[in-house]
Amino acid sequence: MRAFPLGAALGAVLVVSGMLPYEARAQNKPRPGVAAVPLPADALKRLKSDDLAKVQGALDDVRMSGKDGAPVAKAIVDRLNRGLPPALTLAAIETLGDTQAPAANEALAWYARHRDVGFRRAAIGALGKLQGAVPARALRNALSDPDDGVRGLAATEIGGLDGNTQVKETVADLFVALDHKVEEAAVSIGQICDPADCKRLAGKLGIVPFDVMAGALDQVLLRNPKDIDEATKVDIVDRVRELGTADVHQFLVDLQSKWPPRGSQRVKATIEQAVNATSGSPGQRSPGAPQ
Repeated sequence: MRAFPLGAALGAVLVVSGMLPYEARAQNKPRPGVAAVPLPADALKRLKSDDLAKVQGALDDVRMSGKDGAPVAKAIVDRLNRGLPPALTLAAIETLGDTQAPAANEALAWYARHRDVGFRRAAIGALGKLQGAVPARALRNALSDPDDGVRGLAATEIGGLDGNTQVKETVADLFVALDHKVEEAAVSIGQICDPADCKRLAGKLGIVPFDVMAGALDQVLLRNPKDIDEATKVDIVDRVRELGTADVHQFLVDLQSKWPPRGSQRVKATIEQAVNATSGSPGQRSPGAPQ
């Protein structure tokens, strides 16, 4: 959607904050692979203005600048502390994430606990772009949020964080979340689990719906062999094979097509054997199965 124009920002004052849809995001968010636009020299001055139109314009410019907007992150935090209409608050939260500035950590962690679910969701999405102990802890805490959308988003964002001690420590929490039907946790576990936890994840086969497990195990099996060893991958493929369903066969066929040319030949052979063994598997593919 488009960035909130001034009219939308002012109009939002007349409604409760929670009514704003989470999908309402600024259109001019930098796209991957597109060079960031230099931050205008007057952006800081406009952020401090009492003119909401100028504040909105400055936030738009910061978002277009991406990480180059980090020097004004503290000013955005200060502006939030002074108070903004709901629409501009959402825009400011999201903009802080785009700056990827450590100065945004504490403010976003606070909004991740806000009473307004829209603000919490926006803050979780922004925290997923940051690094360090504060974002990791905030995302971990959000796994027990009362809103299922917040829980699912937090689980997803944890998987996207760069590996560090704080992220690794969340694996146990992700398993708890998965047991409580936060299905997004499965893929994140697959992205960050060590070999032992990856095997534990495979132990959920037959318990967690296979369309959920497929995305998670796909992550594990295609990870760098420096992270997940050959023996672990062979063990997981064998466990998948044992299910012997049509969905399993298709998953294995898809995995076979994606296997890197320089990938482990032992794992490749195990996948080929599993494909052949499940070729006549019974049952219709479920609607949620990978295509």
